[in-house]
Amino acid sequence: MTEYIFGLGSAIWLGILTSISPCPLATNIAAISFIGKNVGKPRMVLFTGILYTTGRTLTYLVLGTLLVSSLLSAPYISFLLQEYMNKLLGPLLIVVGIFLLELIRINFSSLGVGKKLQDKAENWGCWGGLILGCIFALTFCPISAALFFGSLIPVAVKFSSGILFPSLYGIGTGLPAFAFAIAIAFGTRSIGKIFNKLSQFEKWARRITGIIFITIGIYYTLNHLFNLF
Repeated sequence: MTEYIFGLGSAIWLGILTSISPCPLATNIAAISFIGKNVGKPRMVLFTGILYTTGRTLTYLVLGTLLVSSLLSAPYISFLLQEYMNKLLGPLLIVVGIFLLELIRINFSSLGVGKKLQDKAENWGCWGGLILGCIFALTFCPISAALFFGSLIPVAVKFSSGILFPSLYGIGTGLPAFAFAIAIAFGTRSIGKIFNKLSQFEKWARRITGIIFITIGIYYTLNHLFNLF
């Protein structure tokens, strides 16, 4: 039970960490600028923020459900996963931790979709937040891909939960943007300072999480692969 609760907390944290990582943060900034365009209408800002978070959550829910259910529905694959998931989880966590610590870097050129989508979303009103949330959720970069495919999905498979874990992850990815929507709605003026502090927090949070992942990965590897504990 404790391990399950820890897994649920990890799903939310992985989502938050994803959202404040440099690449996803760029799309969130674009979303926040879209959300804040109705700064004179607090209710509209809050509603748009909720729709953006909902869009991200739905996207990860659908994607996670499809992946987990596909893996578990095939009898042979399901048997292998149940048999070897603990053995696979250790090396996977180590690899994800290495990405988080940026010991391995893979650079992708910007697709420049943020501004284009934001301009189109203007025609959809506040419901554009829902569309932006869905589309931005699919703009994976190395860190977000490692966190979702390398950490969230294996944990969801381990607990046979293709709905709850991806949903919590999706909520986590939308929380920072929603928090900024609340700040904008209530007239917070120090948005720039908050972004700077968030960037500093992201660096330390990512490094600490990377170290924790590698440590847990080493433990799982030694325990389940080499039976040393």
